Amino acid sequence: MTYKNFLSIAGILAILYGLSFSLMPGQLMGLYNVDINPGGVLVGRLFGATLLGFGILNWMSRDINDEGAKQAVLTGNLVGDGLGFIFVLIAQLGGVPGINALGWSSVLIYVLMAAGFVYLRFFSK
Repeated sequence: MTYKNFLSIAGILAILYGLSFSLMPGQLMGLYNVDINPGGVLVGRLFGATLLGFGILNWMSRDINDEGAKQAVLTGNLVGDGLGFIFVLIAQLGGVPGINALGWSSVLIYVLMAAGFVYLRFFSK
């Protein structure tokens, strides 16, 4: 997978999830069997805003040629997706009671994104 293709995919995913969390956090979390109060709605929207920022950053960075800039984009994404994978895996393994099986889709998305960023950051030429 090339840098440009992977950043395009990562950007589109982040933008789609970012819009969803920004516009309808309660409904989205309901799909995972998680009820949130008004404070949780705010936190969901803040998460959505962050995802939108990463999505736009990834989309706009897909054509850069400067290696230092590419490494910075990859490292930032790797940290976010790597930590996201750890947190969602712990939650899905029982750290957060009540989350349904749809939570495994989040585990899969985070691990695939983190693995892609690891590959591009450390093993791709």
